[in-house]
Amino acid sequence: VQLQASGGGLVQAGGSLRLSCAASGFTFDDYAIGWFRQAPGKEREGVSCISSSDGSTYYADSVKGRFTISSDNAKNTVYLQMNSLKPEDTAVYYCAVVESLMPKICYRPHEYDYWAQGTQVTVSS
Repeated sequence: VQLQASGGGLVQAGGSLRLSCAASGFTFDDYAIGWFRQAPGKEREGVSCISSSDGSTYYADSVKGRFTISSDNAKNTVYLQMNSLKPEDTAVYYCAVVESLMPKICYRPHEYDYWAQGTQVTVSS
């Protein structure tokens, strides 16, 4: 299983970025893909995730209404559209995939088996 995260960068507060997570090498019928972030000195936290079983999504309270997760199955890619970015969104963002995860716990980093390298998101004030 290979995941490649991209799309990070430097943006001013209020701006937007779209992260991409390209997946290959897995044939799970039922899986969850999540986006996580880790700021310096902080634990990795779940930002958003999507379940293939029913298309359900999860968003951390801190990003609800600003971030949107979506998937393009034809491209095996999951996106995280981030709008109205804030300085506190600054972190390294990771995507990850796991087979057969209950949607209601898809925000837990330790549930995931395969991780992409991180992509840095920096929001300036």
